[in-house]
Amino acid sequence: MEQKLWSETVGTRPKSIQNISSVLEKTVAESGIKNGLLSCFVQHTSASLLIQENADPNVLRDLEAFFSKLVPESGFYHHSDEGPDDMPAHIRSVLTQTSVQIPVVAGKLTLGIWQGVYLWEHRSSPHQRRLQCHMIGTTD
Repeated sequence: MEQKLWSETVGTRPKSIQNISSVLEKTVAESGIKNGLLSCFVQHTSASLLIQENADPNVLRDLEAFFSKLVPESGFYHHSDEGPDDMPAHIRSVLTQTSVQIPVVAGKLTLGIWQGVYLWEHRSSPHQRRLQCHMIGTTD
């Protein structure tokens, strides 16, 4: 059994859902691990990771629109030290997820044909988001 640990820094755009599949696929290929499991964790409380549709961009637009209504930026929040978008960003990350796990077979992520891995920036300004990744598996 082999293991590989690494970190990636991804620059985000304001309030965006960015496909990071190619970043993860490249690192998986370079790891030399052929069959196993990739675990990826975002080290921030105002961003999320998700596996979602990669074919129709309207899915991502609709997700953002839904969350904008569900978690408005104006309101009753006590925490506002970092701006009016900070507490809503924390709530959004609680409602989504901060890690994903994906099986790897023959050196490739086993995402479905319509799936991609996304980093969801919940803040109104761009950030550098750090991902911690762990691969475990075999090289054969």
